[in-house]
Amino acid sequence: MKNWIYRIMVCLGLYMAATLTFAQTNFVAETSRVRVGEILFQKPKIVNFAFKNKGKKAFEIQKVIPSCGCTTVEWTKGSIEPGKTGLITAVYDAKMLGTFYKELAVYTSDSQEPTYLSMEGRVVTELLDFADDFPIDLGSLRLNANYIEYDNVNRGDQPIAEFQVANLERDPYRPELMHLPDYLTMQCVPEVIAGGRSGKVRLILDSEKLRTLGLNQTRIFLSRYPGDKVSEANEILVSAVLLPDFSKLTEEQLAKAPQIKFSTEELDFTTLTEKERKKMKMELTVSNEGQDALEIRSIQVFNQALSVSLDHRVIESGKSTKLKVSVNEKFLKKAKNRPRVLLITNDPQRSKCVINVKVEQ
Repeated sequence: MKNWIYRIMVCLGLYMAATLTFAQTNFVAETSRVRVGEILFQKPKIVNFAFKNKGKKAFEIQKVIPSCGCTTVEWTKGSIEPGKTGLITAVYDAKMLGTFYKELAVYTSDSQEPTYLSMEGRVVTELLDFADDFPIDLGSLRLNANYIEYDNVNRGDQPIAEFQVANLERDPYRPELMHLPDYLTMQCVPEVIAGGRSGKVRLILDSEKLRTLGLNQTRIFLSRYPGDKVSEANEILVSAVLLPDFSKLTEEQLAKAPQIKFSTEELDFTTLTEKERKKMKMELTVSNEGQDALEIRSIQVFNQALSVSLDHRVIESGKSTKLKVSVNEKFLKKAKNRPRVLLITNDPQRSKCVINVKVEQ
């Protein structure tokens, strides 16, 4: 009797495991909940839900069912291969005043159960206009910038940078940052931003905790509501350039120090011919006009659309080398900062050198 009970329990367990496995979907939304804040009466609101196939097999979105007829939906058609992304676009007609909450049931070919997405906000007759001063749209929030840069930081400095946040909701909002590294400390003024008001988020940099000479970059994320997830939409890019210390050099060492010189300090890719634009590569000459050897201690890019190579990292007196720069145009639209190349050298007069890259973004 006990053996039969055991076998039944095992079979039930295997059946439940198989059912759960089949019900799982490889459809993963960048964010499953979007708060749009206040929107204007009878002005339809467009909300985009980016998603990715995080499984090992392709799937298709079979249908997306909104919770009411006030919302229309379009989505990426056809097969979504593993690792690829797609988009679901929902349009709410905003024909009723007041608070709204709308759901979308997403059915895919790899699961019998739907995945639910939602959008919420408030329809009003008069809208506070933050668009000019706060161009970065995060739904219920707007930012004046999503890129912070600490330039020319010396070891021991504690510079402060800030960005501003406008709260489009009527409820108060307390700013929180996710994935904040140990070298950044956050302060909010005020700590809680009232509905329809704006505030400042200050970031204090502790340069003693920076680990890399030259460019230090990190991505932090502003939480828009409790339980928010990290995504490109609420991402803030933070850059800090830590300079080398030459304070202990003697006068004799300074007199013999290397001196860097460039054939140009701007590469203009907009001047390339149609044939040249297929390769999107340019180069410049780096020379040493000092007595001691010139060392390129670090070479970095501010923008992932750029890639660089340098023939020689050590350049003897009177010698030169080639710096080659190429551009991957598909990354330009996502860039939050200007395309530049950074070189950190042992030239006391120009320890930090920046090559500007001009491209069509």
